[in-house]
Amino acid sequence: MANTPQAKKRIRRNDRRSEINTARKSRIRTFVKQVETACEAGDKEAASVALKQAQPELARGVARGVLHKNTASRKMSRLSKRVSAL
Repeated sequence: MANTPQAKKRIRRNDRRSEINTARKSRIRTFVKQVETACEAGDKEAASVALKQAQPELARGVARGVLHKNTASRKMSRLSKRVSAL
């Protein structure tokens, strides 16, 4: 249990940041899922539109520290590969 005021404040801040980061990760997953569902449906146009929306979200996740740079890069690469294969 935290004893110092600074440690108590740190716990409160970590809780708030955890909620925000969870929401960001969920938002990123939603955009990635839209690309994947469009690919499974075989709709190239919808998939490419969804990919264009997902890429800035992934980049924003990296900038905010939610995702690692290589993870976002790998996801973008795999998604764009799937879309171009349609």
